[in-house]
Amino acid sequence: MSAGTGSPAGPGGGGLGPVASVEAVFREERGRLLAALARRFGDLDLAEEVTSEAIEAALERWPVDGVPPKPGAWLMTTARRRAVDRLRRDQAYAARLAILQIEAERAGPAQAAGLDDDLPDERLQLFFTCSHPALAAEDRTALTLRCLAGLTMSEVARAFLVPSPTMAKRITRAKKKIREARIPFRAPDVDELPQRLPGVLQVIYSIFTEGYAASEGPLLQRLDLAEEAIRLARILRRLLPAEREVAGLLALMLLVHARRDARTGPGGEPVLLEEQDRGRWERPMIEEGAALATVALTGGPPGPYGVQAAIAALHDEAADVAATDWAQIVALYDVLLALTPSPVVALNRAAAVAMRDGPRAGLALLDELAGEPLLRGHHPYPAARADLLHRLGRHAEAAAAYREALALAGTAPDRALLRRRLREVEHAGS
Repeated sequence: MSAGTGSPAGPGGGGLGPVASVEAVFREERGRLLAALARRFGDLDLAEEVTSEAIEAALERWPVDGVPPKPGAWLMTTARRRAVDRLRRDQAYAARLAILQIEAERAGPAQAAGLDDDLPDERLQLFFTCSHPALAAEDRTALTLRCLAGLTMSEVARAFLVPSPTMAKRITRAKKKIREARIPFRAPDVDELPQRLPGVLQVIYSIFTEGYAASEGPLLQRLDLAEEAIRLARILRRLLPAEREVAGLLALMLLVHARRDARTGPGGEPVLLEEQDRGRWERPMIEEGAALATVALTGGPPGPYGVQAAIAALHDEAADVAATDWAQIVALYDVLLALTPSPVVALNRAAAVAMRDGPRAGLALLDELAGEPLLRGHHPYPAARADLLHRLGRHAEAAAAYREALALAGTAPDRALLRRRLREVEHAGS
Protein backbone atom coordinates (compact mmCIF):
# COMPACT_ATOMS: atom_id res chain seq x y z
CA MET A 1 0.00 0.00 0.00
CA SER A 2 1.21 3.46 -0.81
CA ALA A 3 0.29 6.27 1.51
CA GLY A 4 1.15 9.94 1.78
CA THR A 5 0.60 12.78 4.15
CA GLY A 6 -0.75 15.25 1.64
CA SER A 7 -3.86 15.35 -0.49
CA PRO A 8 -3.95 13.68 -3.88
CA ALA A 9 -4.44 15.61 -7.06
CA GLY A 10 -7.92 16.99 -7.49
CA PRO A 11 -10.30 14.33 -8.78
CA GLY A 12 -11.41 14.64 -12.31
CA GLY A 13 -8.67 17.08 -13.29
CA GLY A 14 -4.96 17.45 -13.83
CA GLY A 15 -4.88 15.03 -16.76
CA LEU A 16 -5.63 11.95 -14.66
CA GLY A 17 -6.93 8.95 -16.59
CA PRO A 18 -10.23 7.31 -15.59
CA VAL A 19 -8.72 4.64 -13.34
CA ALA A 20 -6.32 7.09 -11.69
CA SER A 21 -9.19 9.52 -11.20
CA VAL A 22 -11.31 6.86 -9.50
CA GLU A 23 -8.40 6.01 -7.20
CA ALA A 24 -7.83 9.68 -6.36
CA VAL A 25 -11.51 10.23 -5.60
CA PHE A 26 -11.71 7.03 -3.59
CA ARG A 27 -8.64 7.94 -1.57
CA GLU A 28 -9.75 11.47 -0.73
CA GLU A 29 -13.54 11.12 -0.73
CA ARG A 30 -14.20 7.57 0.49
CA GLY A 31 -14.25 8.57 4.15
CA ARG A 32 -16.55 11.51 3.48
CA LEU A 33 -18.87 9.38 1.34
CA LEU A 34 -18.96 6.54 3.87
CA ALA A 35 -19.56 8.96 6.77
CA ALA A 36 -22.43 10.71 4.97
CA LEU A 37 -24.08 7.40 4.07
CA ALA A 38 -23.62 5.94 7.54
CA ARG A 39 -25.16 9.08 9.04
CA ARG A 40 -28.02 8.97 6.53
CA PHE A 41 -28.86 5.28 6.91
CA GLY A 42 -27.49 4.52 10.39
CA ASP A 43 -25.73 1.34 9.31
CA LEU A 44 -22.02 0.93 8.57
CA ASP A 45 -22.41 -2.34 6.68
CA LEU A 46 -24.94 -0.86 4.27
CA ALA A 47 -22.83 2.29 3.86
CA GLU A 48 -19.69 0.28 3.09
CA GLU A 49 -21.46 -2.00 0.63
CA VAL A 50 -23.05 0.75 -1.42
CA THR A 51 -19.87 2.84 -1.33
CA SER A 52 -17.97 -0.12 -2.81
CA GLU A 53 -20.71 -0.67 -5.39
CA ALA A 54 -20.53 2.99 -6.42
CA ILE A 55 -16.76 2.70 -6.91
CA GLU A 56 -17.23 -0.46 -8.98
CA ALA A 57 -19.82 1.31 -11.10
CA ALA A 58 -17.41 4.20 -11.64
CA LEU A 59 -14.69 1.79 -12.76
CA GLU A 60 -17.12 0.40 -15.33
CA ARG A 61 -18.67 3.66 -16.55
CA TRP A 62 -15.97 6.32 -16.41
CA PRO A 63 -13.63 4.68 -18.94
CA VAL A 64 -16.59 4.62 -21.35
CA ASP A 65 -18.40 7.87 -20.53
CA GLY A 66 -15.48 9.92 -19.24
CA VAL A 67 -14.87 11.26 -15.76
CA PRO A 68 -17.85 13.38 -14.64
CA PRO A 69 -17.17 17.03 -13.79
CA LYS A 70 -18.26 16.38 -10.17
CA PRO A 71 -17.09 12.83 -9.43
CA GLY A 72 -17.83 13.01 -5.71
CA ALA A 73 -21.45 13.90 -6.40
CA TRP A 74 -21.67 11.11 -8.99
CA LEU A 75 -20.49 8.58 -6.41
CA MET A 76 -22.91 9.89 -3.77
CA THR A 77 -25.88 9.74 -6.13
CA THR A 78 -24.99 6.22 -7.24
CA ALA A 79 -24.43 4.98 -3.69
CA ARG A 80 -27.71 6.43 -2.41
CA ARG A 81 -29.64 4.86 -5.27
CA ARG A 82 -28.08 1.47 -4.50
CA ALA A 83 -28.99 1.86 -0.81
CA VAL A 84 -32.60 2.75 -1.62
CA ASP A 85 -32.88 -0.23 -4.01
CA ARG A 86 -31.60 -2.54 -1.30
CA LEU A 87 -34.04 -1.20 1.27
CA ARG A 88 -36.94 -1.66 -1.14
CA ARG A 89 -35.97 -5.31 -1.56
CA ASP A 90 -35.65 -5.96 2.19
CA GLN A 91 -38.57 -4.46 4.09
CA ALA A 92 -37.48 -5.88 7.48
CA TYR A 93 -34.05 -4.31 7.03
CA ALA A 94 -35.66 -1.04 6.00
CA ALA A 95 -37.91 -1.03 9.09
CA ARG A 96 -34.94 -1.55 11.40
CA LEU A 97 -32.97 1.24 9.71
CA ALA A 98 -35.98 3.54 9.96
CA ILE A 99 -35.91 3.15 13.75
CA LEU A 100 -32.18 3.87 13.80
CA GLN A 101 -32.70 6.95 11.65
CA ILE A 102 -35.40 8.30 13.97
CA GLU A 103 -33.07 7.86 16.94
CA ALA A 104 -30.21 9.50 15.03
CA GLU A 105 -32.41 12.48 14.18
CA ARG A 106 -33.32 12.86 17.84
CA ALA A 107 -29.60 12.88 18.69
CA GLY A 108 -29.00 15.63 16.15
CA PRO A 109 -30.46 16.33 12.69
CA ALA A 110 -28.31 15.25 9.77
CA GLN A 111 -27.28 17.67 7.09
CA ALA A 112 -28.87 17.07 3.72
CA ALA A 113 -26.24 15.80 1.33
CA GLY A 114 -26.17 18.07 -1.68
CA LEU A 115 -25.49 16.38 -5.01
CA ASP A 116 -22.38 18.35 -5.80
CA ASP A 117 -18.75 18.24 -4.74
CA ASP A 118 -19.50 20.27 -1.61
CA LEU A 119 -20.65 17.16 0.22
CA PRO A 120 -21.14 17.68 3.94
CA ASP A 121 -18.01 16.50 5.69
CA GLU A 122 -19.44 14.14 8.28
CA ARG A 123 -16.18 12.37 9.01
CA LEU A 124 -16.12 13.92 12.48
CA GLN A 125 -19.18 11.83 13.38
CA LEU A 126 -17.46 8.75 11.99
CA PHE A 127 -14.28 9.46 13.98
CA PHE A 128 -16.25 9.47 17.21
CA THR A 129 -18.40 6.49 16.24
CA CYS A 130 -15.36 4.33 15.40
CA SER A 131 -13.66 5.44 18.64
CA HIS A 132 -16.67 5.05 20.92
CA PRO A 133 -15.67 3.89 24.43
CA ALA A 134 -18.25 1.08 24.26
CA LEU A 135 -16.00 -0.67 21.72
CA ALA A 136 -12.92 -2.69 22.66
CA ALA A 137 -9.67 -0.77 22.18
CA GLU A 138 -8.34 -3.03 19.41
CA ASP A 139 -11.71 -2.86 17.64
CA ARG A 140 -11.67 0.95 17.71
CA THR A 141 -8.29 1.03 15.98
CA ALA A 142 -9.25 -1.59 13.40
CA LEU A 143 -12.52 0.15 12.58
CA THR A 144 -10.79 3.51 12.18
CA LEU A 145 -8.28 2.03 9.75
CA ARG A 146 -11.04 0.34 7.78
CA CYS A 147 -13.59 3.15 7.64
CA LEU A 148 -11.60 6.38 7.87
CA ALA A 149 -8.21 5.44 6.46
CA GLY A 150 -9.89 3.34 3.78
CA LEU A 151 -7.59 0.33 4.16
CA THR A 152 -8.80 -2.95 2.74
CA MET A 153 -9.56 -5.82 5.10
CA SER A 154 -6.29 -7.51 4.19
CA GLU A 155 -4.35 -4.28 4.83
CA VAL A 156 -5.96 -3.86 8.25
CA ALA A 157 -5.17 -7.51 9.01
CA ARG A 158 -1.53 -6.92 8.05
CA ALA A 159 -1.42 -3.89 10.32
CA PHE A 160 -2.39 -6.13 13.25
CA LEU A 161 -0.37 -9.12 11.96
CA VAL A 162 -3.43 -11.38 12.02
CA PRO A 163 -5.14 -13.42 9.27
CA SER A 164 -7.77 -11.59 7.22
CA PRO A 165 -10.64 -13.83 8.48
CA THR A 166 -9.69 -12.95 12.06
CA MET A 167 -9.74 -9.25 11.28
CA ALA A 168 -13.03 -9.59 9.40
CA LYS A 169 -14.60 -11.14 12.52
CA ARG A 170 -13.18 -8.35 14.69
CA ILE A 171 -14.60 -5.60 12.49
CA THR A 172 -17.93 -7.43 12.21
CA ARG A 173 -18.02 -7.60 16.01
CA ALA A 174 -17.42 -3.85 16.27
CA LYS A 175 -20.15 -3.04 13.75
CA LYS A 176 -22.55 -5.37 15.56
CA LYS A 177 -21.80 -3.58 18.82
CA ILE A 178 -22.51 -0.20 17.20
CA ARG A 179 -25.77 -1.55 15.80
CA GLU A 180 -27.00 -3.37 18.90
CA ALA A 181 -25.95 -0.65 21.35
CA ARG A 182 -27.50 1.91 18.97
CA ILE A 183 -24.43 4.08 19.12
CA PRO A 184 -25.41 7.26 17.25
CA PHE A 185 -23.47 8.53 14.26
CA ARG A 186 -22.83 11.98 15.68
CA ALA A 187 -20.06 14.12 17.09
CA PRO A 188 -20.26 14.68 20.84
CA ASP A 189 -21.76 17.86 22.24
CA VAL A 190 -19.38 20.60 23.36
CA ASP A 191 -19.62 19.48 26.98
CA GLU A 192 -18.86 15.86 26.01
CA LEU A 193 -15.87 16.67 23.81
CA PRO A 194 -13.20 16.81 26.57
CA GLN A 195 -14.12 13.27 27.64
CA ARG A 196 -14.45 11.78 24.16
CA LEU A 197 -11.66 13.46 22.17
CA PRO A 198 -8.75 11.73 23.99
CA GLY A 199 -10.09 8.36 22.84
CA VAL A 200 -10.06 9.47 19.19
CA LEU A 201 -6.53 10.86 19.55
CA GLN A 202 -5.35 7.66 21.23
CA VAL A 203 -6.63 5.56 18.33
CA ILE A 204 -4.73 7.69 15.81
CA TYR A 205 -1.59 7.69 17.95
CA SER A 206 -1.78 3.90 18.36
CA ILE A 207 -1.75 3.57 14.58
CA PHE A 208 1.24 5.90 14.36
CA THR A 209 3.11 4.13 17.17
CA GLU A 210 2.85 0.79 15.40
CA GLY A 211 4.11 2.49 12.24
CA TYR A 212 6.99 4.20 14.03
CA ALA A 213 8.15 1.09 15.91
CA ALA A 214 6.53 -2.12 14.73
CA SER A 215 5.75 -4.56 17.51
CA GLU A 216 6.55 -7.60 15.38
CA GLY A 217 7.81 -8.60 11.96
CA PRO A 218 10.82 -8.06 9.71
CA LEU A 219 10.74 -4.24 9.62
CA LEU A 220 11.52 -1.64 12.25
CA GLN A 221 9.12 0.91 10.72
CA ARG A 222 5.74 0.56 9.02
CA LEU A 223 5.76 3.80 7.03
CA ASP A 224 2.34 3.09 5.53
CA LEU A 225 0.72 3.06 8.97
CA ALA A 226 2.64 6.11 10.20
CA GLU A 227 1.58 8.10 7.16
CA GLU A 228 -2.04 6.96 7.43
CA ALA A 229 -2.07 8.19 11.04
CA ILE A 230 -0.71 11.56 9.94
CA ARG A 231 -3.34 11.76 7.19
CA LEU A 232 -6.10 11.02 9.71
CA ALA A 233 -4.71 13.65 12.09
CA ARG A 234 -4.71 16.22 9.28
CA ILE A 235 -8.38 15.47 8.63
CA LEU A 236 -9.20 15.79 12.32
CA ARG A 237 -7.25 19.05 12.51
CA ARG A 238 -9.36 20.47 9.67
CA LEU A 239 -12.54 19.33 11.41
CA LEU A 240 -11.54 20.58 14.89
CA PRO A 241 -9.19 23.54 14.26
CA ALA A 242 -9.67 25.02 17.74
CA GLU A 243 -8.65 21.86 19.63
CA ARG A 244 -5.04 22.37 20.75
CA GLU A 245 -4.41 18.70 21.52
CA VAL A 246 -5.30 17.79 17.93
CA ALA A 247 -2.58 20.23 16.86
CA GLY A 248 -0.28 18.68 19.48
CA LEU A 249 -0.80 15.15 18.19
CA LEU A 250 -0.21 16.16 14.58
CA ALA A 251 2.89 18.12 15.66
CA LEU A 252 4.28 15.14 17.59
CA MET A 253 3.82 12.74 14.69
CA LEU A 254 5.35 15.12 12.15
CA LEU A 255 8.38 15.84 14.36
CA VAL A 256 9.03 12.14 14.91
CA HIS A 257 8.23 11.04 11.34
CA ALA A 258 10.65 13.65 9.98
CA ARG A 259 13.51 11.39 11.16
CA ARG A 260 12.26 8.26 9.39
CA ASP A 261 14.94 8.10 6.66
CA ALA A 262 17.75 8.30 9.21
CA ARG A 263 16.32 5.74 11.63
CA THR A 264 17.44 2.67 9.67
CA GLY A 265 20.66 1.67 7.98
CA PRO A 266 21.09 0.16 4.50
CA GLY A 267 20.09 -3.30 5.74
CA GLY A 268 17.10 -2.06 7.72
CA GLU A 269 18.96 -2.14 11.03
CA PRO A 270 18.02 0.51 13.65
CA VAL A 271 20.17 3.62 13.89
CA LEU A 272 19.99 5.16 17.35
CA LEU A 273 19.29 8.87 17.79
CA GLU A 274 22.88 9.77 18.69
CA GLU A 275 24.16 8.01 15.55
CA GLN A 276 21.65 9.38 13.04
CA ASP A 277 22.65 11.63 10.16
CA ARG A 278 20.56 14.68 10.97
CA GLY A 279 21.05 15.98 7.48
CA ARG A 280 18.58 13.28 6.40
CA TRP A 281 15.85 14.59 8.67
CA GLU A 282 13.05 16.31 6.74
CA ARG A 283 13.36 19.97 7.67
CA PRO A 284 10.04 21.26 6.18
CA MET A 285 8.19 18.63 8.21
CA ILE A 286 10.12 19.66 11.34
CA GLU A 287 9.23 23.31 10.74
CA GLU A 288 5.55 22.45 10.32
CA GLY A 289 5.60 20.29 13.43
CA ALA A 290 7.35 22.96 15.51
CA ALA A 291 4.80 25.58 14.46
CA LEU A 292 1.94 23.24 15.42
CA ALA A 293 3.64 22.51 18.75
CA THR A 294 3.61 26.24 19.47
CA VAL A 295 -0.13 26.30 18.73
CA ALA A 296 -0.66 23.33 21.05
CA LEU A 297 1.19 25.01 23.92
CA THR A 298 -0.42 28.44 23.53
CA GLY A 299 -3.64 29.63 25.12
CA GLY A 300 -4.00 27.46 28.19
CA PRO A 301 -2.54 24.59 30.21
CA PRO A 302 -0.61 22.12 28.03
CA GLY A 303 -1.97 18.70 27.14
CA PRO A 304 0.09 15.51 26.93
CA TYR A 305 0.44 15.53 23.14
CA GLY A 306 1.55 19.15 23.15
CA VAL A 307 4.20 18.39 25.79
CA GLN A 308 5.46 15.37 23.86
CA ALA A 309 5.61 17.50 20.71
CA ALA A 310 7.73 20.06 22.58
CA ILE A 311 10.14 17.27 23.62
CA ALA A 312 10.35 16.03 20.02
CA ALA A 313 10.97 19.60 18.79
CA LEU A 314 13.92 20.00 21.18
CA HIS A 315 15.47 16.83 19.77
CA ASP A 316 14.85 17.90 16.17
CA GLU A 317 16.19 21.42 16.60
CA ALA A 318 19.49 20.36 18.26
CA ALA A 319 22.60 20.13 16.09
CA ASP A 320 23.60 16.88 17.80
CA VAL A 321 22.99 14.90 20.99
CA ALA A 322 25.56 16.93 22.96
CA ALA A 323 23.85 20.20 22.02
CA THR A 324 20.40 18.94 23.05
CA ASP A 325 18.77 20.85 25.90
CA TRP A 326 18.46 17.85 28.22
CA ALA A 327 17.54 19.99 31.22
CA GLN A 328 14.51 21.34 29.38
CA ILE A 329 13.59 17.84 28.19
CA VAL A 330 13.69 16.52 31.77
CA ALA A 331 11.52 19.44 32.88
CA LEU A 332 9.00 18.63 30.14
CA TYR A 333 8.96 14.98 31.20
CA ASP A 334 8.16 16.19 34.73
CA VAL A 335 5.13 18.00 33.30
CA LEU A 336 4.15 14.94 31.25
CA LEU A 337 4.40 12.66 34.29
CA ALA A 338 2.06 14.98 36.19
CA LEU A 339 -0.42 14.93 33.29
CA THR A 340 -0.24 11.22 32.47
CA PRO A 341 1.60 9.18 35.13
CA SER A 342 3.00 6.12 33.39
CA PRO A 343 5.98 3.78 33.81
CA VAL A 344 6.81 4.28 30.12
CA VAL A 345 6.97 8.06 30.61
CA ALA A 346 9.11 7.48 33.71
CA LEU A 347 11.41 5.24 31.64
CA ASN A 348 11.88 7.96 29.03
CA ARG A 349 12.46 10.55 31.76
CA ALA A 350 15.14 8.33 33.34
CA ALA A 351 16.93 8.14 29.99
CA ALA A 352 16.85 11.94 29.73
CA VAL A 353 18.15 12.28 33.30
CA ALA A 354 21.03 9.95 32.37
CA MET A 355 21.94 12.34 29.55
CA ARG A 356 21.70 15.36 31.87
CA ASP A 357 23.25 13.98 35.08
CA GLY A 358 25.14 10.86 34.00
CA PRO A 359 24.42 7.12 33.76
CA ARG A 360 24.47 6.47 37.50
CA ALA A 361 21.59 8.87 38.11
CA GLY A 362 19.60 7.40 35.24
CA LEU A 363 20.20 3.83 36.38
CA ALA A 364 18.97 4.62 39.88
CA LEU A 365 15.68 5.82 38.42
CA LEU A 366 15.39 2.76 36.19
CA ASP A 367 15.95 0.44 39.13
CA GLU A 368 13.04 2.12 40.91
CA LEU A 369 10.82 0.96 38.03
CA ALA A 370 11.89 -2.68 38.23
CA GLY A 371 8.60 -3.89 39.71
CA GLU A 372 6.30 -2.12 37.24
CA PRO A 373 4.05 -4.73 35.52
CA LEU A 374 3.68 -2.54 32.43
CA LEU A 375 7.43 -2.75 31.77
CA ARG A 376 7.52 -6.53 31.90
CA GLY A 377 7.74 -7.70 28.33
CA HIS A 378 8.72 -4.17 27.20
CA HIS A 379 12.16 -4.70 25.71
CA PRO A 380 13.24 -1.01 25.81
CA TYR A 381 13.39 -1.23 29.61
CA PRO A 382 16.12 -3.90 29.91
CA ALA A 383 17.82 -2.39 26.83
CA ALA A 384 18.01 1.02 28.56
CA ARG A 385 19.41 -0.60 31.72
CA ALA A 386 21.96 -2.50 29.64
CA ASP A 387 23.15 0.69 27.96
CA LEU A 388 23.66 2.51 31.27
CA LEU A 389 25.36 -0.51 32.86
CA HIS A 390 27.70 -0.69 29.87
CA ARG A 391 28.52 3.02 30.24
CA LEU A 392 29.33 2.39 33.90
CA GLY A 393 31.70 -0.48 33.00
CA ARG A 394 29.46 -3.15 34.58
CA HIS A 395 29.78 -5.38 31.55
CA ALA A 396 28.52 -8.71 32.96
CA GLU A 397 25.32 -7.06 34.23
CA ALA A 398 24.95 -5.22 30.94
CA ALA A 399 25.26 -8.49 29.01
CA ALA A 400 22.57 -10.09 31.16
CA ALA A 401 20.25 -7.12 30.55
CA TYR A 402 20.88 -7.25 26.80
CA ARG A 403 19.99 -10.96 26.79
CA GLU A 404 16.76 -10.14 28.59
CA ALA A 405 15.92 -7.45 26.04
CA LEU A 406 16.81 -9.79 23.17
CA ALA A 407 14.35 -12.38 24.44
CA LEU A 408 11.56 -9.76 24.46
CA ALA A 409 12.24 -7.88 21.18
CA GLY A 410 9.57 -8.45 18.55
CA THR A 411 11.19 -7.29 15.29
CA ALA A 412 14.17 -8.70 13.44
CA PRO A 413 15.96 -5.29 13.24
CA ASP A 414 15.64 -4.75 17.00
CA ARG A 415 17.03 -8.22 17.66
CA ALA A 416 19.94 -7.58 15.30
CA LEU A 417 20.83 -4.35 17.13
CA LEU A 418 20.63 -6.02 20.53
CA ARG A 419 22.84 -8.90 19.37
CA ARG A 420 25.44 -6.40 18.19
CA ARG A 421 25.32 -4.54 21.50
CA LEU A 422 25.58 -7.83 23.39
CA ARG A 423 28.69 -8.80 21.45
CA GLU A 424 30.20 -5.39 22.22
CA VAL A 425 29.73 -5.70 25.99
CA GLU A 426 30.87 -9.32 25.98
CA HIS A 427 34.04 -8.27 24.16
CA ALA A 428 34.55 -5.33 26.54
CA GLY A 429 34.21 -7.61 29.53
CA SER A 430 36.52 -10.32 28.27
